[in-house]
Amino acid sequence: MSSIGHILEFETMGDERGSLISLEWERNVPFVVKRTYYIFGTKPDVSRGFHAHRDLEQIAICVSGRCDIVLDDGIQKKNFHLCKPNQGLYINKMIWREMHNFSDDCVLLVLASEAYDEADYIRQYDVFLSHVARRFRDD
Repeated sequence: MSSIGHILEFETMGDERGSLISLEWERNVPFVVKRTYYIFGTKPDVSRGFHAHRDLEQIAICVSGRCDIVLDDGIQKKNFHLCKPNQGLYINKMIWREMHNFSDDCVLLVLASEAYDEADYIRQYDVFLSHVARRFRDD
């Protein structure tokens, strides 16, 4: 598993009536979910994100449509294409994220390990890089 982020595969249960995916802490979600939100109605030419979190972990699930998420740990960048509701992108703390190429029908569900806290955000890329550099100096 990469520290920058990785895809989680969720078991799909169902029959001729349809499908269901269950998300459970300690089973297929590696943290207690303290906040859930979803992004929708984003125009295809609009990008979102452009921030990192000091302490927050997240799982992003494209429950409808598709989008791309670029994750950056300050050393490497990795692009993830989300288009399956049975896959979630785990995003560790201190990872810069950018979301691009939303389809018209995209609904991006996000599970978060903490409640909203503006102080947890790093919204400037150069500030993020300085935190990363400081972390490597301290190790």
